[in-house]
Amino acid sequence: MTGYRIGLVVPSSNTTMETEIPAMLRRREVVDPTVHFTTHASRVRLHRVTPDELARMNRSSVRCAAELADARCDVLAYACLVAVMCAGAGAHERAERRLVRAATRAGHGMPVVTSAGALVAGLRALNARRVALIAPYLPPLTATVAGYLAGHGVRVTEAVSLAEPDNVAVGRIPARRLVELADRLDLTDVDAVVLSACVQLPSLAAVPEVEARLGRPVITAATATVHQLLIGLGVDPYVPDAGRLLAGA
Repeated sequence: MTGYRIGLVVPSSNTTMETEIPAMLRRREVVDPTVHFTTHASRVRLHRVTPDELARMNRSSVRCAAELADARCDVLAYACLVAVMCAGAGAHERAERRLVRAATRAGHGMPVVTSAGALVAGLRALNARRVALIAPYLPPLTATVAGYLAGHGVRVTEAVSLAEPDNVAVGRIPARRLVELADRLDLTDVDAVVLSACVQLPSLAAVPEVEARLGRPVITAATATVHQLLIGLGVDPYVPDAGRLLAGA
């Protein structure tokens, strides 16, 4: 059996990434008992999803990378999509390089994935050029996400903003609400649906149902992150019941 340690840099108020990512990794272990995953988190203070707090989180993320290097993790995920996208064009690549350097300086370099970069890569893997998107953010932050994706050749044809700045409240939104919202989306010429453009908005339980109902690939910040984590480890990115991106060949 091969064991892998997954490092997560998460907002202090996040309660979803540390449940959805391990849930997907457990499913991966069931289909392939030769691999085993553990997850290890370092937290950065974040209460409200505002540009100032997100920028402060980005500055503090290097400390977290060093802490996770101490745990000798095999790969690290910076799990705050909008914090990275708020930093402008190319921000996910800069963030990944910055955290690799921080981990290396701490004595243990490792591959780094950002949820922002993972969403871009996941949409590319699905060949999705036009998407409908659901996000918990205030409308200006949702527009930032749409603009970031546009910079990578993905047009957001419809964006639903839940306008909830309290990150703890976002984690309490039931996944069932996403099913209801997805049913109202205009899917004309849409290649895929981003069911949750936020690592804190619970969505994993809704992915298979929404994908079946809409007849489109469904991706979330969390499923995209797991996809890139597995690729970074050299493990086949297959997870049952997590959407087409993780459905394997």
